[in-house]
Amino acid sequence: MKLDLKKYPYMNPSFTVSEVEATASQARLVIEPLEQGYGHTLGNALRRVLLTSLPGSAITSVAINGVDHQFTTLEGLSEDIVEFILNIKQVKVKADHDGMGILRLNVQGPAKITAADIKAEAGFEIINGDQPLATLAKGKKLEVEMTVETDTGYKMVAEMETEVIGQIAIDALFSPVEKVSYKVESTRVGRRTDFDRIVLEVQTDGTITPLEAVKQAAQILAKQFTQIFDPVIIENEEEETQLSPEEAETLRLTVEELDLPTRIANALRKGGYKTVGDLISAPKETISKVKNLGGKSVDLINEALQKKGVSLED
Repeated sequence: MKLDLKKYPYMNPSFTVSEVEATASQARLVIEPLEQGYGHTLGNALRRVLLTSLPGSAITSVAINGVDHQFTTLEGLSEDIVEFILNIKQVKVKADHDGMGILRLNVQGPAKITAADIKAEAGFEIINGDQPLATLAKGKKLEVEMTVETDTGYKMVAEMETEVIGQIAIDALFSPVEKVSYKVESTRVGRRTDFDRIVLEVQTDGTITPLEAVKQAAQILAKQFTQIFDPVIIENEEEETQLSPEEAETLRLTVEELDLPTRIANALRKGGYKTVGDLISAPKETISKVKNLGGKSVDLINEALQKKGVSLED
């Protein structure tokens, strides 16, 4: 049956989204006019997706020169390591791509260290440079390497792999949206007074504007609803289902279990290659572009893989 869009106006929505008040991290957005009942339908759905499903970046581990674990102190640093890590967790990082990156902190005392002292590699940017990190005494040096990742939701330390000695995992909150609230009000269009209006209050961490966050949430919802009436069927890859237990075990091996030089294993992990499965899914040329690796390193990696019965793609 073909529906008459004029007869069923909710089939052809014409509402608008406008910013009433807005900064880089806070905004009040108004969505109107909506058919009666659609205020709560859209408002609740947007709120849930905004708080749970938007991707963001966060620091997931740190390696501090001279420190093996977090329950210790570092000579010349006023804060203990636990307090220092808690300050690092407050650093907001903006990424222009998915994946993993490295941030570095190299400071000579005396200094009051802030997030502005962190050097980010290409593709990453520190948003809250005024965030205090630590106080360093005269003549002392602080060297820290931080891993930043892009993901969604919240990841606990127990879910992270830190097999490199001296690398301390950190609980990470990836969501760029900090607070969302909404209310539904009545509004009128012409003589009709039964339309809904959503007033949406959104606060982000500054890595994304509230309006852009709402647009991303709407895109996620649109894809979910589209799958209901226009489904896309993704077939399971045959290779995955045909793997023997031995082959599956090989793909799960970590890069450290390949007996590679520590320098190469660390570079691979920082480049996002944690397992044999990660390695064999990428061509040699891509792996050779990982920082601190080159042609000879790639040859060593391939030799180690061949001992396990697999190899890199050409």
